[in-house]
Amino acid sequence: MIVLRDEQRIARLGRLAQILSLAGLAALVAGLVIIFVFDDQANVFLYQLLALLVGYSLSQVGLHYAHRYLRQPRMDVVLDRAASKFARKDGRIYHYLLPAPHVLLLPTGVFVLTAKFQNGRITANGDSWQQTGLGMRRFFGREGLGNPTREAEAQAAKMAEFIREHAPAAAGAPLIPIIVFTAQNIGALDVKESRIPAVHASKLSGALRQQSINLKPLPKEQYDALRAAFDGEAAHLLEATVEESGE
Repeated sequence: MIVLRDEQRIARLGRLAQILSLAGLAALVAGLVIIFVFDDQANVFLYQLLALLVGYSLSQVGLHYAHRYLRQPRMDVVLDRAASKFARKDGRIYHYLLPAPHVLLLPTGVFVLTAKFQNGRITANGDSWQQTGLGMRRFFGREGLGNPTREAEAQAAKMAEFIREHAPAAAGAPLIPIIVFTAQNIGALDVKESRIPAVHASKLSGALRQQSINLKPLPKEQYDALRAAFDGEAAHLLEATVEESGE
């Protein structure tokens, strides 16, 4: 399987996560010591509230990026290992290069992989999701589960629009979203009732096989159009690979 990954973006946003987290911490600390700095005691509460809001906001944005670009193992790396079990010979996976963060191109269609790092006990019933079993951990350094169904649908819609614009010949190609949980120590995953296929990364190869079983290989012109459009967004990576190989 060929892996195309925007390493520069990962490094850049990873550094941004660190900067924002430190800035948020600094703002929170400033809110604690501000009472000793300002003589205007009448407005000190407003200053503290402002510092709290700024610090919390910066910390949350930093946390968002840290979970995606610093958390180990990173979600994209977990997806590589999981998808390669099924797409070892003919798959091309694109990370942080297309409108959806993780996209797997196979001869039978396009798979949009919506990666979720959350753990605990996760259940799904149709479009309704719940995350429990975290106890007090949910208040410390956690990002909520949100609604993976809506997230997957939004990413698939962005990819459909991209294909219509950049590869109109392949507009009718199968476009299949799959929600993938990448946490190694997930408590429990009860997602059989999810409207969109949802699996743990360890079972991704089986999900890909199941979703592909009734699909026929794409006509050559459709596959070539998809690959050209996707590779066009990764042209700088492909050029670097050619230069390194001396071709």
